[in-house]
Amino acid sequence: MEFKKNITAYLFLLPAGIFLVLFFFIPFIQTIYLSFFDFSKSAYNPDFVQFQNYISLIKSPLFLKTIKNTFYFLILCVPILVIFPLFLAILINNIVKLKTFYKVLIYLPVIVSTVIIAIAFKWLYAPYGLLNYFVRLLGFEPVGWLTDTHFSMISVAIVTIFRGIGYYMMIYLSALLSVPNELYEAIEVDGASEFKKHMVITIPHLMPIIALVSTISSISALKAFSEIYVMTKGGPLDSTMTIVYYIYKYAFENLDLGLASAGSVILLFIILGFSLLNIFVFERDKYKI
Repeated sequence: MEFKKNITAYLFLLPAGIFLVLFFFIPFIQTIYLSFFDFSKSAYNPDFVQFQNYISLIKSPLFLKTIKNTFYFLILCVPILVIFPLFLAILINNIVKLKTFYKVLIYLPVIVSTVIIAIAFKWLYAPYGLLNYFVRLLGFEPVGWLTDTHFSMISVAIVTIFRGIGYYMMIYLSALLSVPNELYEAIEVDGASEFKKHMVITIPHLMPIIALVSTISSISALKAFSEIYVMTKGGPLDSTMTIVYYIYKYAFENLDLGLASAGSVILLFIILGFSLLNIFVFERDKYKI
């Protein structure tokens, strides 16, 4: 009887359920299955090697370097993508004139293709590009923004940050609408400064949203691929090779599906770990952790 009563709800959920099964659960199970096979000798008759692919990855200096690069990229991007869009959201929320114009202007990079933005920044970073033009004007030698191992990852991270700021700013702006004005009026009566007002009211109220942005930006940084592929292809000297690019390289260039699948499973657990960490840090009371 209960099933018949809720049949309409189940019918609405059915398309999403089919989509998840076809494009998530089946590929997920297939990836785990392929990770136990060695495709290096033959792509058509792989050998069953149990956990050898995982052992090879753990022992591989290149894979360990990609993990280090991935976390470095994460550290470069996530703090800025969590804090700076919040600052912009508060600033724009207090602006009376041209508020829509500023929203559109900052959000514009989100709707532009990552590939187009990466190509534009690649021209900007070129040896004779605009950035090095100003560097020469200041009397310094040109900087290898994409060819120097000291600057390459930072240069790529700037592209990710540039494209993500508007997206996370809009999330914060939506959340700011739910903060009661009465709270701000009450603390203003007490003579609180603008900074204290936001530290006491805005930040605690938006903590679940900050947790959401932290989780989404962490996952996005861990899965970054397009900007790396367009701008550096993992170079120079593998300094910008992240786990996702490593997986792509071994799956589609080396045709070693087993090793690439094992790398995908490891990436899944890293992303899962970061999601749980964000929940533990920001929402432990909500989930009673």
